[in-house]
Amino acid sequence: MDDALTADLTRPDALNPEALGFMCGLEVHQQLATGKLHSRQPGVLYDVTIDSVPDAWPRFARRLRAARGEGGTVDVAARFEAKRNRSFVYVQTPNAGLVELDEQPPVAMDADAVDIALTVAALLDARPVPLVQTMRKTVVDGSNTSGFQRTSLMATAGMLETDDGPVGVDVLCLEEDSARKLDTVDHATGQTVIYNLDRLGLPLIEIATAPDVQSPEHAKSTAIALGRVLRQTRRVRRGLGSIRQDLNVSIACGDRVEIKGCQDLGWIPTIVRLEMVRQLHFFRLANQLRAGLNLPSLPEDRRLDDDVCETEVAAAVAKRYALDLHDVTAAFNDTVSGMVEQAFTNGAVMLALPLPGMHGLLGTKTFDEQGAQLPRLGRELAGAAKLAGVKGIFHSDELPAYGISALEVDAVRAQLQLASDDGFVLCCAPLWQASLALEAVLNRARAAFHRIQKEVRNVVVKKGAPDDGTTAPMRPLPGGSRMYPETDVPPHAVTAEQWADVLARLPMDDQARADRLSTTEASSDQAQQLLARELDDVYMEHASSLPHKAWASLLLTHDDEDPLLLVNVLTLRAQDMVARDHVETLVEAFRGLSPTVEALQAHVEANGLGPVDVGDLAAIVNGIVAERLDFVQERGMGAMGPLMGVVMQAAQGADGKEVSTLLRAAIQAAVE
Repeated sequence: MDDALTADLTRPDALNPEALGFMCGLEVHQQLATGKLHSRQPGVLYDVTIDSVPDAWPRFARRLRAARGEGGTVDVAARFEAKRNRSFVYVQTPNAGLVELDEQPPVAMDADAVDIALTVAALLDARPVPLVQTMRKTVVDGSNTSGFQRTSLMATAGMLETDDGPVGVDVLCLEEDSARKLDTVDHATGQTVIYNLDRLGLPLIEIATAPDVQSPEHAKSTAIALGRVLRQTRRVRRGLGSIRQDLNVSIACGDRVEIKGCQDLGWIPTIVRLEMVRQLHFFRLANQLRAGLNLPSLPEDRRLDDDVCETEVAAAVAKRYALDLHDVTAAFNDTVSGMVEQAFTNGAVMLALPLPGMHGLLGTKTFDEQGAQLPRLGRELAGAAKLAGVKGIFHSDELPAYGISALEVDAVRAQLQLASDDGFVLCCAPLWQASLALEAVLNRARAAFHRIQKEVRNVVVKKGAPDDGTTAPMRPLPGGSRMYPETDVPPHAVTAEQWADVLARLPMDDQARADRLSTTEASSDQAQQLLARELDDVYMEHASSLPHKAWASLLLTHDDEDPLLLVNVLTLRAQDMVARDHVETLVEAFRGLSPTVEALQAHVEANGLGPVDVGDLAAIVNGIVAERLDFVQERGMGAMGPLMGVVMQAAQGADGKEVSTLLRAAIQAAVE
């Protein structure tokens, strides 16, 4: 497998997935359009920020700790989160009750959510489990007030058809969504994270595919196909954040990494290829670092790893790279670096960690042919440090820079007694935080001697969009220790009768929906929009009693309104009880309401929104033509355009088509 050693990392699009032992699967999380999963609270989301949270919404402060899993051990991801010295404040929204606050036991799963999950399972040809056991999945980042997420395995062994070939579906779960983060506040001893509880407990379908994805482009088509299946139900939420795709990516010389934050499907191929580049780079770097300590090289395929050898390497690396922190604050007493000076003012210290033999291996910022940052160890070390809450670190390969002078760098090297090939890392933060950050840096530096870490990473996003497709570490990849049974929720039996009922009610596929719309008089463009915006069911429900094109137009224009309002307004229009030009006025007057036809009619009569009497309209048209007879005789039918506006202004509420017909006849009579 020479590609692992020779592939050009500056050309990610040229990488050969098959030659590199590429493996990839997807995890898709889709919010359902129901109430909350275990509390019967409504599934409302409130568009608030930390600055606009109403004062009347209560707040509750909590601290969390990691619990042991069913096997008696604390999950690695939970142990990591427990070290971050964070407390949490929860804003109780109107749709968050005692269950969301973890003050009351949960109730059984929402029946609609179960039905939707089973429907999606059937669409994926998956097999439902006969007895659904809700589990607790340890989560101690504060996004769940209870310290765990409830999740239930619903079905297994499905199959998804994609444009690039079939992909197996390993599991389909029904689980609770997490709370939304509003803000993070730093203080002297740690951090406080503020969460909004409106999203906590919303039901999510989680679909995990088998590692059958053959290429980065196939990953994109798989995500598109999964989204299409979910939308077939017409019972899932839409909009930003309602569906989230995670990517599990590995190559033979690397290992499995879970990448979160892939919101824009167009970015998926780039994100996957850049992860391949990252794994290649750190495989090569690991062997370069090992060579410097006369340690055996890593094989090009992780399946050939020798556990005994790796244990010996880890012991040698730990001996060489000890946790040796130095306070070098005095070296920066006269600093001209604004960020360092400001940090000192706020009580920070400057700690240093020596990295023997790593000078020149930490790297500086370089880019591939598409402008994405190439991987480097210094960036990985910074990512590890940031998980402790610091803004970043300084490392020796990039200094002097950021206002740190060469004299200050030399002073640090002298205090640490470094050789010319030694590197170091600096962290400027409160003592507790700098110590934690540099401990994370050291662990990351030690890990660089081994195969790429199994971990969860996040796409780097700036200003709402991916920066360049690269990723940063979030937390270790969780293991089996994080899961244990939920004793407060009884098991749910999926009976043969329930499954048969689901199979009998499967929703139509896209082609069947398009064929159904083709039987109406809606234009092809209207039909396409109705399908794309998932309005075809609402449209067809009322199409038999309304003019098709007008109904499609009104529904597409006001798809956020209660359909009953639109149906009743259009019913009045079809009965010629409201003027065409006042249809929008009537909709706006009752926005957010569901009035009866009688209530709408009363409003029309009270506000003069009805159509103008045809006899009166003819008199108005003839009068205007007579007043402008010279103009009409000079321009002929060219007077139509100018006089239309005059008539419409004089006969407000008149139907434009009727005005056009009467005006044309009056002009023709005047010029004959």
